[in-house]
Amino acid sequence: MSIIERAAGRLDKSDGKAKPQPDRERAVAPEPKSAAMPFIEQAPSHARHTAPKKIDINLVRLSELGFITAGGGRSLISEQFRMIKRPLIKNAFDPKHTGNPGNLIMVTSSLPGEGKTFCSINLALSIAMELDHTVLLVDVDVARPAVLRTLGIEADGGLMDILLDEKLDMADVMLKTNVDTLSVLPVGKSPSYAAELLASQSMHILLEEIATRYPDRIVIFDSPPLLVTSEAHVLASKMGQIVMIVEAETTTQQEVKASLAQLKGCSNVNLVYNKSRSFPGAKQYGYWEPY
Repeated sequence: MSIIERAAGRLDKSDGKAKPQPDRERAVAPEPKSAAMPFIEQAPSHARHTAPKKIDINLVRLSELGFITAGGGRSLISEQFRMIKRPLIKNAFDPKHTGNPGNLIMVTSSLPGEGKTFCSINLALSIAMELDHTVLLVDVDVARPAVLRTLGIEADGGLMDILLDEKLDMADVMLKTNVDTLSVLPVGKSPSYAAELLASQSMHILLEEIATRYPDRIVIFDSPPLLVTSEAHVLASKMGQIVMIVEAETTTQQEVKASLAQLKGCSNVNLVYNKSRSFPGAKQYGYWEPY
């Protein structure tokens, strides 16, 4: 068949016009939506994979403030948090664990100023030194967020923004740090109905995603104090483990009992005695001297 005959064969016999051929190198535009067609929604923005923002923590400054860092050498505080984290890690991945995911760990206190943020950050930094685990540090203290300020970093959004805007994904507000195994999720906005947001189904779904997205992840929540806010009680009901900070020679026995009463029904509640004086003679022994 000649070239002219092949060309003639592509003509529409009804009107004599050539049928347009699809451009194989150009994407075909989708059909416009109509009332007769079922509505197919575009993939939401959170379905797209967004790379978390990368930030640098000044580890030298952090070490000077008394926090654990990989280059800080061996110290009393680093050994103390090694002892604190070991049973938490064991419980986090215990196959016999039932109830809420064991890798969701809330750090709280009875009242402000007992050192819960200090302990939250140090616990996260200590676990980040593990060879087999990664850590997500979440600031949930809506009224008085302190994690970012303590770490010396800034952020535009956080956990509350995800709960308020279904189009946001955790990766949109999560911060990757220069500690490869540590990420931070800021608290974000501070709505007046924060307790209701934390108790919502959206929060339940988000916690499931946080707990299961990575099999090696441990999540540390810096929670509000138990006796001055309602958010801590709501959050505690969703946690697999709880660490309650008790300030030495300051927190009263009555306050501890009142806090534990709020945690009734929660499994794996652990108390950490903070700001205690060192044992007599420990300084002279020299075992904890940096090297």
